[in-house]
Amino acid sequence: MPSILRAESPIPTNLQAEDDRLFVRSAGRTMQVLSAFHQASGPLSLSEIATRAEIDRSAAQRLVHTLMSLGYVRRSADDRGYLPGIRLLDHTLDLLRLDPVIQKATPVLLELRKTLRERVDFSLYDETRLIYALRMQSKRETFYASLVGHSVPTFCTAGGRAVLSALPQDAAREIVMRSALHKYTSSTETDPEVILSEIAKARRDGYAVLTEEFVQGEIAIGVAVTSRAGHPLGAIHVAGSLAEWTPEDFERKAAPLATEAARAINGSL
Repeated sequence: MPSILRAESPIPTNLQAEDDRLFVRSAGRTMQVLSAFHQASGPLSLSEIATRAEIDRSAAQRLVHTLMSLGYVRRSADDRGYLPGIRLLDHTLDLLRLDPVIQKATPVLLELRKTLRERVDFSLYDETRLIYALRMQSKRETFYASLVGHSVPTFCTAGGRAVLSALPQDAAREIVMRSALHKYTSSTETDPEVILSEIAKARRDGYAVLTEEFVQGEIAIGVAVTSRAGHPLGAIHVAGSLAEWTPEDFERKAAPLATEAARAINGSL
């Protein structure tokens, strides 16, 4: 079963620029060590870190020691492995407070959440995935839906199809064909041509609607946030429970509000 906490990154964690004279390999290996925790379900041993980072154990030991000294890696409470350190959160804060799109989106989404009273999220575009930067929960909170940094695939989420609809159809096709088309629920659409047809519909409508394709029992609407040149930067997602809404009623209520919110953010960039 694919993870619902982190979609697959479009860039391999072991990427190295062989012919790039400015590329610092030691810095790259350090990031590979930190990236080893991406799909972990608990603390990692030194050997596991070395294997996941694709470096030898001696290099892993030196890098982990350095990162522990700086507070970016720590021992687990049971002393059986390593976990990310709390100082990584300092860098998360830097991104959230300095990113101009997040700065403009935050007050708009707070108002949208107050009006709609359902889950409202904002994510940043990363080709085959979206990475959540703002999470504003409804009364139905879950662990995975409350985490900033949680990422989801673009091909089967409302925000994802919305951002792909901001691209030319050929560019959207290229990204869909690069995506790992996993089934997250029994309703997840994995036929590339059907997905592209839904992206084209979102392009015409100005928003995407998905029912139970990523989360069972949920309907979601996504609207792209774009640069002045029209390039996708991120997406607004709003979601409701099918136990409380019919798909038609939720779309009728939420789509105009989400579209207006996206328009306000786009106009401020």
